[in-house]
Amino acid sequence: MTLNSFQFNTTAGLRFGSGLAKSSCEEISKKLGARILFITDKGLMSLGITKPTINELSNKGSIEIFDDVEADPSKKTLLSAIEVGKKFKATGVIGFGGGSSMDVAKLVALILGSNEDLEQAWGVANAKGPRLPLVLVPTTTAGTGSEVTPVAIITVGEEEKKGVSSSIILPDIAILDPELTLGLPPGTTAATGIDAMVHAIEAYASKSKNNNPISRMIAIEALKLLGGSIEKSVLDGSNLEARGNMLIGAMLAGKAFANSPVAAVHALAYPIGGIYHVSHGLSNSLVLPYVLRFNSIDPKAAKDYSDLAQYVFPDLDINKGTQAVCAEFIDKIEDLSKRLGLPQKLREVNIPKEACEKMASEAMKQTRLLVNNPREVNEIDALNIYKAAW
Repeated sequence: MTLNSFQFNTTAGLRFGSGLAKSSCEEISKKLGARILFITDKGLMSLGITKPTINELSNKGSIEIFDDVEADPSKKTLLSAIEVGKKFKATGVIGFGGGSSMDVAKLVALILGSNEDLEQAWGVANAKGPRLPLVLVPTTTAGTGSEVTPVAIITVGEEEKKGVSSSIILPDIAILDPELTLGLPPGTTAATGIDAMVHAIEAYASKSKNNNPISRMIAIEALKLLGGSIEKSVLDGSNLEARGNMLIGAMLAGKAFANSPVAAVHALAYPIGGIYHVSHGLSNSLVLPYVLRFNSIDPKAAKDYSDLAQYVFPDLDINKGTQAVCAEFIDKIEDLSKRLGLPQKLREVNIPKEACEKMASEAMKQTRLLVNNPREVNEIDALNIYKAAW
């Protein structure tokens, strides 16, 4: 096998362990400086999950809290956070929460550090930098892997999502504390777990020129952990070992797709979230089996999916031939989603059938993702996938 040239970038420092969100505050304080902007959401604040870390950091310097981050954060929210950081004269930024808080924190650190024009930073490798020191702490949504990805996604206007993709916004340190995920409800655990699995599957099969052996190797390890722990985490949210496996699996999947980018599942999921405000993980879950079936007509994609089957479902008979194994893998992914109690059809999340055409049109704007898909997707293809998912 001939190896092409590739790059592999990831978070410089990674810490994993129970209780680390509090016990790492000395290191966090040294990294972020005397004036820390703490970015989170009101839900975590009300649950008290942020309190131990905030109290500990407050003992070491000044801290300003921005807790207005919402799901699928808007450009307005991002600009508000930037303004708060400017007035506070922040020396560093911590993103504490799910993918939304971490994505906002990445871009706040970028703009505060470089004062560059946000509009010029959208897209791949357009951010100039430098950024402020940045620490990310994933909490209740162990799915996004945002703590190890060079991507931040923001909702622009009413319905469109835009992203900044640049290694500049990778954090200095990511802290993975499984205790922070214990309060995650079953439905959110299921959706974010499927989201992480999508990251690994799409990274492994990505048509990106940067698809590389490191990403493929860690995508496999991610799927082993996620496949073996997702049902345990959903059925018993207090299972710390399963929670830890989900957190590590999501992180590994994040590393994989950060360097071998995701594709049509995400491209078709974004309009579902952007227009109808369905959570990102659930949006991915709703279109996943239909995109995989569409892709599986391509022989290489079918081979990739069949190769992955044994790691997610060890009981699957892998000696039946590529197409048969691939088909069973996709069926089992769909069945797993059902067993986890997730909605199975777009109509179950109140999306009308006539919306399929608009979503197909919107999905075509996600060119940075569609270019990585194993099989070319045009607007008619996208429409047919949405109709199948409806």
